[in-house]
Amino acid sequence: MSTVRGARERARIEVTAAIKDEARKQLAAEGAAKLSLRAVARELGMASSALYRYFPSRDELLTALIVDAYDSVGAAAEAAHRAAGAEAATHLARWIAVARAVRHWALAHPHEYALIYGSPVPGYTAPQATIGPASRVGLVLIAVVADAHRADGLALPPLADDLRDEAARMVREFAPDLPPEAATPLIAAWAQLFGLISFEIFGQFNRVVEARDVFFREAVTEMARSVGLPAGGNG
Repeated sequence: MSTVRGARERARIEVTAAIKDEARKQLAAEGAAKLSLRAVARELGMASSALYRYFPSRDELLTALIVDAYDSVGAAAEAAHRAAGAEAATHLARWIAVARAVRHWALAHPHEYALIYGSPVPGYTAPQATIGPASRVGLVLIAVVADAHRADGLALPPLADDLRDEAARMVREFAPDLPPEAATPLIAAWAQLFGLISFEIFGQFNRVVEARDVFFREAVTEMARSVGLPAGGNG
């Protein structure tokens, strides 16, 4: 009986993967707004009713794709952080390594990047299940800054009085190991990182920035300085 259950589970995993692979092809060809369960089923030679046993609605399939994308870019960031740590890299070099890993992932997966960081999909509201995966890159950046704070301290500007309560709330909820002064520059750097990548992915840098690898390295180095990371090698 366990052998039968195992075979069924493997078959379910394989079919689920095939559905998601075909859905990603649709994302690349048509965009998320036009994702269709019927079209996916047709391309796979499945009856629509059979596909609904795996994903009862378009939104559930979208959610699965979104979670996969966030997990994939998050895993890339985490792997870069571990590798830089294993090499005893400076905190600045670790920050740059993580940022580069996120950019490289985005360049290799532009349609999945667009799904999670592009325009919202009309009629779709992301459920709670996406929050954890969506936090992974941010948590890696926080970890780099927190490690630097424990080791060497952070060179942070004074915090504006009218932001003190908000900054205290943010570090309490997202980065309890950091001082309130770190909240604003860290969240701004997080937004700037994805702004830079989005400009490159969506073509806004065309005819503006040509030496993009060098430009990106310098930009994320400036971000690192803004969050108070000590200077020392740019990786």
